[in-house]
Amino acid sequence: MTPEAVVHLAREAVTVTLLVCGPLLGVALLVGFVVSLFQAVTQIQEQTLVFIPKIVAVFLSVIVFGPWMLRQLLSFTHAMFDQIRMLAQ
Repeated sequence: MTPEAVVHLAREAVTVTLLVCGPLLGVALLVGFVVSLFQAVTQIQEQTLVFIPKIVAVFLSVIVFGPWMLRQLLSFTHAMFDQIRMLAQ
């Protein structure tokens, strides 16, 4: 296996990781910002208030984005198995 192939493989793995984690992290960031803004406006400084909305939002985003995330991971896995099969020949 050439160094270029290893770099390409690593780049693809990082790209798929960012694609799969991106929507969940974005939703958590957005909900955290909204709750923090709500806390600043109402001067409610309860530390545990942030966790429940974030958990619910991330859970709902897993339900919404789950099939797409699974397709991304499966296509990456199939591509890796195809590359392993070509290297074995």
